[in-house]
Amino acid sequence: MPPRRILPTIVFTQFAGTSLWFAGNAVLPELQQEFNLEQDALSLVTSSVQLGFIVGTLCFAILSLADRVSPRLLFMLCAVAGAAANALLVFLPGDLTTILLLRVATGFLLAGVYPVGMKIAAGWYSGNLGKAIGYLVGALVLGTAFPHLLRALGTDLHWQTMLLTISGLAVLGGIAMYLLVPDGPYLRKGAGFDVRNIWQVFKVKEFRAAALGYFGHMWELYTFWAFVPVILAYSLPRLTVIQISFYSFCVIAAGAIGCIGGGYLSQRFGSARVAFVQLLLSGLCCLSAVFILQASSTIIIIPFLVIWGIVVAGDSPQFSALSARTAPAHLVGTALTVVTSIGFALTIVSIQFTSQLVKLNSLPVAFMLLAIGPALGLLALRKLVKA
Repeated sequence: MPPRRILPTIVFTQFAGTSLWFAGNAVLPELQQEFNLEQDALSLVTSSVQLGFIVGTLCFAILSLADRVSPRLLFMLCAVAGAAANALLVFLPGDLTTILLLRVATGFLLAGVYPVGMKIAAGWYSGNLGKAIGYLVGALVLGTAFPHLLRALGTDLHWQTMLLTISGLAVLGGIAMYLLVPDGPYLRKGAGFDVRNIWQVFKVKEFRAAALGYFGHMWELYTFWAFVPVILAYSLPRLTVIQISFYSFCVIAAGAIGCIGGGYLSQRFGSARVAFVQLLLSGLCCLSAVFILQASSTIIIIPFLVIWGIVVAGDSPQFSALSARTAPAHLVGTALTVVTSIGFALTIVSIQFTSQLVKLNSLPVAFMLLAIGPALGLLALRKLVKA
């Protein structure tokens, strides 16, 4: 039985580290005003973090860093360095190029936080992996939403203060992981460097099914998160900036309910079934958006977006648990990293694709087409549900 402090500590450190993710998005209105950034800066800033994360996870996967270096040391170093890259936004010249480069660097270093945190959890929890990762990804969701809450509550805070606060939290999380979470009893000795490790994990058909389901999920997830403030401004134009930030936090943070609740349900029904149902529900939300987002009613829009927020993120930990269970035991870290890398590559395509659709069509139609990802993911996941 793991010590009681292990899971809460991992959850806090994951929350603290991943708060760096949308830090730039939360202060983007101030950055746009102060540095005269273009209106499409939202998609560029979001995609730059995703791009950095992809490059980082690819480098980590090729070098098998998550299997060759102490995961908690790697987590701490990346959390502290990511916090530094985020804080540099305050001290370097404020132009779009600098902002994008620093967001790329932050995304690169997050590759040592999110997937490595999952490996650390897998080292402590075996039979209850779906439940443990449910808490872990729930913390990631809260960390992603946290900058929106900070912006909503800190109405008098300058954007520089907000970024430095988020960076300080990430440093605290990295140090806590290193000092309070030793290597777990289920942590396997990793493989040595071999570029073929990346292809080896995909030879397992069960792993391929889990990965393809995850890719369908990722097509929808970060695009939805990135555009939540845009959706709120479109559907409820009377909302103030502070209200949009608060509701954005509520919608994104609601995903923690799906993650943690899905973790408990996976103990009874299995990770594959839980992931399938939540992916199905989020796909139905995509299709329903074309009608509901035009309702212009707070009573309808906010509950709908909260429900969408719950199910759009709730399947993520179960996909991670399925990937960890079906990957070769000595390549779990590499498997989680490379799958995450490919999944986030899809988010860039999805975000840019949706951004262009919004310009050409109405926003509800653009989000209806996000259902393509969940539909393809469900087809792949059927094999694991039957198994």
